[in-house]
Amino acid sequence: MSKLRFAVLVLAIGCSGSAFAQGGDGRGACKTDYDKFCAGTAPGGGRVVACLIKQQNQLSDACKNVLASRKVK
Repeated sequence: MSKLRFAVLVLAIGCSGSAFAQGGDGRGACKTDYDKFCAGTAPGGGRVVACLIKQQNQLSDACKNVLASRKVK
C-alpha cells in the first residue's frame, strides 16, 4: 500500500489519539481490512469508514476495536 493511501486511511478513520492508543502504534489496525474489503472506495465523506462498517463481521479484532473506540456503529 502506498504511503499516500495509508495516510488517507488514517485520516478517514479520524486519527484520534485515543482510537490508536492500543498497544503501541495501532494506526495500521485496519490496513489489511481496508486492502481486502475497501481498496476501491474513494476516500472522503466517511466512505472508507462506512465501507469498513459494512464488513464489520469480517474485520480483524484490531480494526473492530479501533472503530469501536471511535464510537462508530
